[in-house]
Amino acid sequence: MHVKKLGFFVLASALTLSTSANFAHAQSTVGQDAKAAGTDTKDATKDVGHGVATGSKKTAAGTKKVYHKTVSGTKTAADKTADGTKTVGKDIGHGTKVAAKDTAHGTEKVGDKIAGKPTPQ
Repeated sequence: MHVKKLGFFVLASALTLSTSANFAHAQSTVGQDAKAAGTDTKDATKDVGHGVATGSKKTAAGTKKVYHKTVSGTKTAADKTADGTKTVGKDIGHGTKVAAKDTAHGTEKVGDKIAGKPTPQ
């Protein structure tokens, strides 16, 4: 009977050690999984940060390019507007002189008719 108790004790001890070893291994695996998940999250966050930084730099460069194109276009438009205004001003001045001469000439003709002078041919 003493041998039976000893066999039972050995069997119980073996099961206890086996179960605790598996439990320790499971805890180790869970800890490693949590650590790996944390590392993956950290790496993903860094990748997102780098992507945002790269995108921001490209946006800034594009914004500067658009700004410079706008400044250039505005200067060109202003120059063309100034040139067009000068041309129109000259044309209006010339037209006004011609109209004034024609009006003066017409007025002379009417005055000559009233005065009874003959019309030159």
